[in-house]
Amino acid sequence: MKILHISDLHLGRSLAEYDLKEDQEYILQQIISIAEEKKADAVLIAGDVYDRPVPSEWAVGLFDRFLSGLSDRGFCVFVISGNHDSDERLNFGSSLLKARNVFISAKYEGKLQREDFTDSCGEVRVYLLPFVKASQVRHFFPDEKIETYEDAVRAALAHGGIDPSARNILVAHQFVIGTGGGVSFGGSESSAVRNVGLVEQISASCFEAFDYAALGHIHSAQQVGRREVRYAGSPLKYSLSEEGNEKSVTFAELGEKGDVRIELIPLRPLRDLRHIKGKMEQLLSNDIITDTDDYIYATLTDEELIDDAMGIFRRYYPRTVRIDYDNSHTREISAAVFSPAEEEKSFSALISEFYHEMYGCPISEEELREVLEVAKEAGVSDETH
Repeated sequence: MKILHISDLHLGRSLAEYDLKEDQEYILQQIISIAEEKKADAVLIAGDVYDRPVPSEWAVGLFDRFLSGLSDRGFCVFVISGNHDSDERLNFGSSLLKARNVFISAKYEGKLQREDFTDSCGEVRVYLLPFVKASQVRHFFPDEKIETYEDAVRAALAHGGIDPSARNILVAHQFVIGTGGGVSFGGSESSAVRNVGLVEQISASCFEAFDYAALGHIHSAQQVGRREVRYAGSPLKYSLSEEGNEKSVTFAELGEKGDVRIELIPLRPLRDLRHIKGKMEQLLSNDIITDTDDYIYATLTDEELIDDAMGIFRRYYPRTVRIDYDNSHTREISAAVFSPAEEEKSFSALISEFYHEMYGCPISEEELREVLEVAKEAGVSDETH
């Protein structure tokens, strides 16, 4: 079975005032072309389809066209929700879409969704696990001790009726780490997960029963633990921290049990995201200016502030996203602002900021209490609520 693994589309995303509609449409068409070229049997979309729980009209239309394009070409499509998605909105029409081999699992209902297929090597079982929190899974198994994100995932898998001797594929959206350490961050997820990621982390050992685990959530493509447990990464650069990332889709081919071949296929964006740094006169010289339609983050090293720097830059780079300064004055300001007192935020404050960044709403009193209890047991924090 040949599969194309993608994730973190974040449809509806923007960079400053620039919407990414053309860029996202371009890259989705490229993904369809790759699926055709590789003669894929299925496309796995591992969550964060949309950038926000209430997606824009054009984002919904774009995803509709993408699914139709894949289905019209005969691909099976598997979609799960991520932490940025609304369960109800993503799940709309899922029953009807099954008739076109588009399988959506947007909300965990106490049972893993499973779809079975047959290829030349026999049966392949595809399991769909949308983004879950401990409170969601505990609701279905109240007699079990489910306190952490890992507890929740392990419980969901344990009740999934998974046969380790079969050829199994899992699609999941969680913060997964390998036994040897963490993951390489590369996107807008990085700052929040770095601050309080111990609360959400799940061991890759959870997925030992699967021949391939297609993960979403982290924007850099990489394996986690063994090579068959993988993040596909986002298809586009969505923040300055991704400037150096090479975006790709993951192509995996399952042969007999235990035989999995993996290939990363590069993606070429309509416009790149670049960071340029130096004095304005240098950056706007004819010898430096290239690819003027790219999204540009500029850091000026001039000692004096330049009037209307953005207006000047946009004459040369119309899609300049942001301009900042790195000089003796800004370094002094940074040293003053980031004092030890400012950095020493309470664990509950970090948790609250993280939750709001990830879900767009305040954390509830019950959820904060549960997180603090888990953090105390794990030795991360002694704070109580």
